[in-house]
Amino acid sequence: MPSSAPTARPDSVALVGAGPRAAGWLERFAAARSVRAHRRPITVHLVDPFPPGPGRIWRREQSPLLKLNSMVEDVTMFTDDSCTIEGPVRPGPSLLEWVEGVRSGAIADAHVDDPVVAAELGALRRGDFPTRRLQSHYLDWFLRRAIAALDDDVTLVLHRDRVTAVREAGAAQEVLLAGGGSLHVGAVVYALGHAGSEPSGEAAELAAFAARHGLDYLAPAFTADADLGAFGAGRTVAVRGFGLAAVDLVVLLTEGRGGRFDRDPSGDLRYTPSGLEPRLLIGSRRGVPYRSKISSALVGEPPALRHLTPAVVERLAASSGHLDFREDVWPLIARELVHGYYRELFTGHPERVRLDWAVFAARLDETGPEGAAYDALVSGALRHPDDELHLDRFDRPLAGLRFTSPDDLQTWMREHLRTDLQHRTSPDHSATLGLFTALLHALFALAPHLAGDLWTEESRRRDVVGWWPGYFSYVASGPPGHRLEELIALSEAGIVHFAGADIRVVPDERTGRFRVGSASVTGETAVSALIDAWLPAATAESSDDPALRDLVTSGAGSVRHGEVRVAAADARVLRPDGVPHPARWAIGPFTTAPFAGAFSRPNTNALAFRENDRVAQAVLDALGGGPDPATTPSSRRSAPGTPGSAPAAERRTAEPEALPRR
Repeated sequence: MPSSAPTARPDSVALVGAGPRAAGWLERFAAARSVRAHRRPITVHLVDPFPPGPGRIWRREQSPLLKLNSMVEDVTMFTDDSCTIEGPVRPGPSLLEWVEGVRSGAIADAHVDDPVVAAELGALRRGDFPTRRLQSHYLDWFLRRAIAALDDDVTLVLHRDRVTAVREAGAAQEVLLAGGGSLHVGAVVYALGHAGSEPSGEAAELAAFAARHGLDYLAPAFTADADLGAFGAGRTVAVRGFGLAAVDLVVLLTEGRGGRFDRDPSGDLRYTPSGLEPRLLIGSRRGVPYRSKISSALVGEPPALRHLTPAVVERLAASSGHLDFREDVWPLIARELVHGYYRELFTGHPERVRLDWAVFAARLDETGPEGAAYDALVSGALRHPDDELHLDRFDRPLAGLRFTSPDDLQTWMREHLRTDLQHRTSPDHSATLGLFTALLHALFALAPHLAGDLWTEESRRRDVVGWWPGYFSYVASGPPGHRLEELIALSEAGIVHFAGADIRVVPDERTGRFRVGSASVTGETAVSALIDAWLPAATAESSDDPALRDLVTSGAGSVRHGEVRVAAADARVLRPDGVPHPARWAIGPFTTAPFAGAFSRPNTNALAFRENDRVAQAVLDALGGGPDPATTPSSRRSAPGTPGSAPAAERRTAEPEALPRR
């Protein structure tokens, strides 16, 4: 029989998800409670079928070849003095510092029992790109440290289960579990991270076509989850997409099949096939991969915003409901990008230019970032033509190009990849880091307003949710440089064949094949296998997570352009009438909040850390643990915290069972 609904709000909270975003929230929850004078006993439920800490995406059970696209020193789960948060800063080791601590023995409770990861720990250095398996161990350790930081009046219970729905139950929220039973809690925090999706639209049509004709089609999926067994040796497989998911796919279908990369006597990378690889025909709208990660360092004047100043952003923020991102904001971002790029070039590499920076900057302000006057300015001021930055060509390098043969396209692509590698890794081309830094600063300036009501609905759909995140990822979230070098070697070995820009796939009922072509070269290729190599859309309605779908279909929450609507102040779920739900919060990529990864670069005032802190404070307030009026924000920020190892907290997997903190 169902239990009766509680008449008083329970002193408990359920986290739907136990991956890195939930772990980050729990750390902020523990920090917030530590400075409150009046603390009620409380129970925290972590509900997730995947490993707590790493969760679905970062779990250990995936290929050791898959890597982060961030250098080891650029990853942290910990707040620092850059964070503008109400709760206390609790510093801790970045991934690099953690690796060094584990290696030296200063961190003794890392629980690294994988010999492959142990070998990586011994060899990893600054500037290296760590594997996802290594990151999994870091996230596991971080969660155990967060648990250890909880005060004695908190009971934490892990449920290796899946939430199917949440129901209103008097003063409580009833959380229904797939394994049977339910939890009555006073607050629910949806912290699901990246979820999959059911095929819909074109993907559903392609799947149906493939089923009718006995073909193989893989819809957008997480690479580590995908079954690639159908894409066998020698088979021509069309691949749409050229972002990180596509790069990971190429890794699994080549080196993951036993192929080998080696240096020849001249130092060039060569690929020796195993004979088990398919032949990959890969393209996308741009036709080129994301720009590779930058390994150079800034040597010029410190970067600073010139056009998206606080005063300008404040003026934009006053234009509620009327802004068009492309018309009103992108021109300012474009100015920042070229200014940041040339500032580093002129002040860091004066030998490469003909004008003084102050003179050039003044003329750049007059010409803007494009047009004939801009072209004349940069061609006359630079000593090397390949230092010129043209944002349209940088974004779409294949636009307008038409090759007479596929071989010509392959040659152009390999040269493009070599040039990109040189510009993103050579110290002489640190201006690319100036561009990246300007883009990052522009994102930080705009981020508090991206989820607000500044935009027209058309611009929000087309730009804020669509084009802008994709452009940012193309410039700033590409693969490690060595992955592009591997693509060149795979192309030269005949394993990877570049399809070009504006790739098109036509399901041909007459031939029972997918016809693949592009705008870059004449002709089409008929194939029997197709992979759409991008992540599933983060839309609530089509999510494969039942709790997320239920949040929308039950009427407890609402969506805008597929994303769960949340309040900008504290990420409360917004009901269809726009009223914040009194007991539910949502954090992660499926919400209307500015997207922020669960972990961040150190010293960047990370968006996710700020949101985690706000939501932790809000949940505590809602459960009756109001802030201590005698505790000021400054005293909270000065609360003690050390980057060393935490007391051991054994992680048990019996469901449910209280997790010991010490």
